[in-house]
Amino acid sequence: MNDNPVITTNSRNIWMRGLFMLLMALAYQVAGTLLFIVAVFQFVMVLLTGVPNKQLVEFGRSLGRYFQQIVDFLTFAAEQIPFPFSVWPSGD
Repeated sequence: MNDNPVITTNSRNIWMRGLFMLLMALAYQVAGTLLFIVAVFQFVMVLLTGVPNKQLVEFGRSLGRYFQQIVDFLTFAAEQIPFPFSVWPSGD
């Protein structure tokens, strides 16, 4: 006798989640390119001025949190769909 409970999932919901997962995987790739551009620009700013740009530091932190939200969603650790379907994470 099998004592494990059977968890049924609405197949329509899982297909919708799959679609959102594809979109978020694409967003992850775009954000990775953006991170590269920000990092190069920040490097040039430090070369020219000697100090990092505060706005870029804050944006980099928020971008890191965005990456974490995407990874959590893609690995089923979170149910909330990240930006643009929710608010952009803060850089605080």
